[in-house]
Amino acid sequence: MSKRLVSNFALLMTALIWGLSFVAQRAGMEYVGPFTFNMVRSLLGALSLVPVIIFVKVSSHDYRTPEVKHKQHINLARAGIGCGIALFIAISVQQYCMQFVDAGKAGFITALYILFVPVISILYGEKLTKNIIISVVLGIIGLFFLCFKSGCGFCKYDLLILSSAFFYAVHILVVDYYSKKAHPIKVSCVQFLIVGLLSWILVILFENISIECILSCKIPILYAGILTCGVAYTLQIFGQKYTPPVIASLILCLESVFAVLGGMLILGEVLSIKELTGCIFMISAVILSNFHPRQRF
Repeated sequence: MSKRLVSNFALLMTALIWGLSFVAQRAGMEYVGPFTFNMVRSLLGALSLVPVIIFVKVSSHDYRTPEVKHKQHINLARAGIGCGIALFIAISVQQYCMQFVDAGKAGFITALYILFVPVISILYGEKLTKNIIISVVLGIIGLFFLCFKSGCGFCKYDLLILSSAFFYAVHILVVDYYSKKAHPIKVSCVQFLIVGLLSWILVILFENISIECILSCKIPILYAGILTCGVAYTLQIFGQKYTPPVIASLILCLESVFAVLGGMLILGEVLSIKELTGCIFMISAVILSNFHPRQRF
């Protein structure tokens, strides 16, 4: 089995876990505040990777020179901090809004981070292709059908989740840059430690920690912490190591589909015809944005 195929499968599993995580995030808001939820799940995710890092370290001989170690440690710190800050902003905004937005809708709005990836690349001198421009238009139309309500316009929480999608795009680009420069599991561990510590600051400022409430929320937190953080983000970093960013984002966009299915099957959420129409426009925009002229898959 080729590394490319294994990487694609890893990204598909990432999308599945991420999609169902919207259900866990929505359910968790019944017990704890958003920043407490993020703090506990991120620290749990970092902690769950420590045994894996130790096992890898003791099971293989280290042939690196001190100079190579020093360079890799610097890359690890940069990757962990860069990924951690981008991810902290994204999940903090998103989790706060999950108190007011259905899991399926949040999943589709968040999926628009894939449109932001090529748009951000403009800063690096790249030009938008015709399919990207069309994708942006389709995404805006889809957002209108999904989120616009007659008489009251757009819900501010929908727009805030859209802003979190921007930082998820930044996170993908940072991961892509460092995926070949540092160990993926170590990067994942450090990034969640950063997210957990930054979330702890928000908890101190805006929330009160209740051990009883955290224990009542143990199932959503365990899913979001161990699977979403410890497993899925590590799979993402591994998958992007051998899969081009465009193909990776195309596979990861399936999380929105899994989010809707999870919301309907587990939470009993139902989307209206208008909202489903918006979802179709948005998923079309996401898929179209990942096809480029003369691109070989």
